[in-house]
Amino acid sequence: MSSDPQQDANIAVWKSQISQLQSMLTQEYGTASNIKSRVNRLSVLAAITSTQQRLKLYSKVPPNGLVIYCGTILTEEGKEKKVNIDFEPFKPINTSLYLCDNKFHTEALAELLESDAKFGFIVMDGNGALYGTLAGNTREVVQKFTVDLPKKHGRGGQSALRFARLRMEKRHNYVRKVAEGAVQHFITDDKVNVQGLVLAGSADFKTELSQSDMFDQRLQAKIIKVVDVSYGGENGFNQAIELAAESLSNVKFVQEKKLIQKYFDEISHDTGKYCFGVDDTIRGLEMGAVETLIVWENLDVTRHVLRDSQGALHIVYAHAPPPAASNNKNEAAIGINALSEIDRAKFIDRTTGLEMEQAEEPQNLLEWFSEKYKDFGAELEFVTNRSQEGSQFVKGFGGIGGLCRYKVDFSEIADALEEGAFPSSYPC
Repeated sequence: MSSDPQQDANIAVWKSQISQLQSMLTQEYGTASNIKSRVNRLSVLAAITSTQQRLKLYSKVPPNGLVIYCGTILTEEGKEKKVNIDFEPFKPINTSLYLCDNKFHTEALAELLESDAKFGFIVMDGNGALYGTLAGNTREVVQKFTVDLPKKHGRGGQSALRFARLRMEKRHNYVRKVAEGAVQHFITDDKVNVQGLVLAGSADFKTELSQSDMFDQRLQAKIIKVVDVSYGGENGFNQAIELAAESLSNVKFVQEKKLIQKYFDEISHDTGKYCFGVDDTIRGLEMGAVETLIVWENLDVTRHVLRDSQGALHIVYAHAPPPAASNNKNEAAIGINALSEIDRAKFIDRTTGLEMEQAEEPQNLLEWFSEKYKDFGAELEFVTNRSQEGSQFVKGFGGIGGLCRYKVDFSEIADALEEGAFPSSYPC
C-alpha cells in the first residue's frame, strides 16, 4: 500500500455474483483495518465502504460484467476529490480482478478497445468440426459436431474399390456439411459477418475445404490463414488462435492502409468527396455529408463549449495544451496561455475582447466522436501513424478527415461563414 494519499484507489473488475463480491469486500475491510498508516487506512476503508454501497444498486452482474473504480484523486488545482464510478463495459470482459493500489488500473478495459474486428475459425479433423469466433480477447464457440468417418484398412480383393469409394463419399459429405455450416454461421443477410477466416485442422481436411467448389466464394475470399493444429475441438481452436495471431494483427494494418489510400485517391482525383482538418470535418458531419470519419488514434484536440457576453454558445476546437500551472480556475481549465495564437483567438469574445466563459467541461474530441458519430450517420475509423499512409495522413492532414457521400465545397462554406451567411456556432 502506498503512503502517498494522492491516489488511493480500489478497482473491482469482477464478473461474478454480487453476493460473492460483498463477502470478499467484507473480508478486505477487516484486513484493511490493520493498515498501520492512519491516512492510508482511512482512505482504503472509505473506498471499500463506498464500493459496498454502490454494489447494493445491482441485483446481479450485468451481461457484459461490472467495473467499479473508487478512491481519492488529485485535481488539476491540487485538491483531493473522491470518485466512485461504476458501469457495464460495452463489450464482455474476461477478467475477474480486485486491486487496492495507488492508481486506477485500466488494462482490462484497454484490451476491449484494441480491436472490434471479429474473425471466424473453422477447425476440422477426422473426428469432427468446430466453428468459432474471436473478437479482441473474447473467443466464442459457435457450434461443434462430431463425425464418424471410415478409416483406411487393408482389405483387398473385389471389396477394396467399394470401400475406397464409400470412404471418399463420406469425406465428401463431411466437407459439404462443414461448408454449409460456414455459410450459416459466417454469412448474414448475404454479407460476410467476419473480417477474416482462419481454417485449421490436422491432415488435409482444411485444405480440401478451402479448395472445394462447395465452399462459398465469399468466404474463400476472406481466408487469411490456413494452419496445422495437433488437436481438434476447443484445444485445436485455442492453438489456431495462437498460430494465426500475427496474421490477425496484420489484417487491421492492411485495412488501415487501404482506407487511407482510398482517402488519398479521392484527393488526388479532386472529386470533392473528402474533407480534412477539424473545422471542415465537423461541418461535414453536421451536414450529414461524411460517410466515413477517419481519425488518428492519438489526436490531441479538445472540444470547448463557451458562452459569450450575450449568452450565445460557441463551440471551439483547440489542440490540447499541457496542464496549466496557473492558479486561475478558468485559465487552468482551458490552458489558454499555452495555446497557439490562432487557437487563443477562438476563446475571445468579439464584443468585449475578453475571454469567454466555459459553459461545459472541455472534452477530448476523440471521446466526443466515439459518443456522437452515429448521430451524424457516419462510420468511425481510428487509424495509427505506423504505416507510411498513416504517417502521411497525420503529418499532412492533421490526423482527421472524412470520406463524403457527395461533393462538398468547403471553401465556399468557409467564405460564407466569414461573411456571416451561416451561423458561426452550432448547437451542442
